[in-house]
Amino acid sequence: MDFQIGLVIAGLLVGFVVGLTGVGGGSLMTPILLYFGIPPTTAVGTDLLYAAFTKMGGVFVHHKKSNINWQITGWLTLGSVPAALLTLWILHSIKTDISTINALIKYSLGWALLFTSIAILFKKKLLVFSQKHAGDKFHTESHTQNMLTIGIGVLLGATVTLTSIGAGALGTVTLFFLYPLLPTPRLVGTEIAHAVPLTLVAGIGHASMGNLDLGLLGQLLMGSLPGIFMGSMLSGKVPDLFLRNAIAVMLFLAGYKLVF
Repeated sequence: MDFQIGLVIAGLLVGFVVGLTGVGGGSLMTPILLYFGIPPTTAVGTDLLYAAFTKMGGVFVHHKKSNINWQITGWLTLGSVPAALLTLWILHSIKTDISTINALIKYSLGWALLFTSIAILFKKKLLVFSQKHAGDKFHTESHTQNMLTIGIGVLLGATVTLTSIGAGALGTVTLFFLYPLLPTPRLVGTEIAHAVPLTLVAGIGHASMGNLDLGLLGQLLMGSLPGIFMGSMLSGKVPDLFLRNAIAVMLFLAGYKLVF
């Protein structure tokens, strides 16, 4: 792909928002790539590897701060990686033209954006609800909790592989509900740690099917890496509620446009 300063700026802005709020990576980047005229299959495949590389830095930081519960990460990965591989196999096995697969991905992406926007908007209320029910049976029985965690992994694996979004916002919200007594920084760190193997496996799978543009990936990383650093430095200094609501509205409008 030819060099486009607009793509570098897009990477910078998305990286800045992710560093500032912890959400919005794939949710914002994939619709932006579609706006630039990138085919949905290429947009998803490139965005998955973009997410894997950017979140590796997040894992390093969160691990140093002891913000990762590796046991929960393991249970999530046990569900998500096989689901990602199965989804990739289905996409590869569909005997149809590329335009049909692009249409399927755009439609799935739209619904994923709608659900993500709702998850971001009601994150606080879901957290309060989950803490209120922290003594419920499925929270206190570790076997049931582990099975539900694997189930969440399966759903995230399929959704992320098909649309490249959902690992951040949807994953964190579902973990809020399952593990209400775990501190928020540990939930966020745990989900970032889980997102790396998931997006890496899904991204490599898409790349093997030709759904990767290395030039595009390089331009996005050129902007996003300094953007994430700047956003992280300013994190906590900008009203979080305002930013999250603004992101949720943008995602809802983008999802609505793709679905309807």
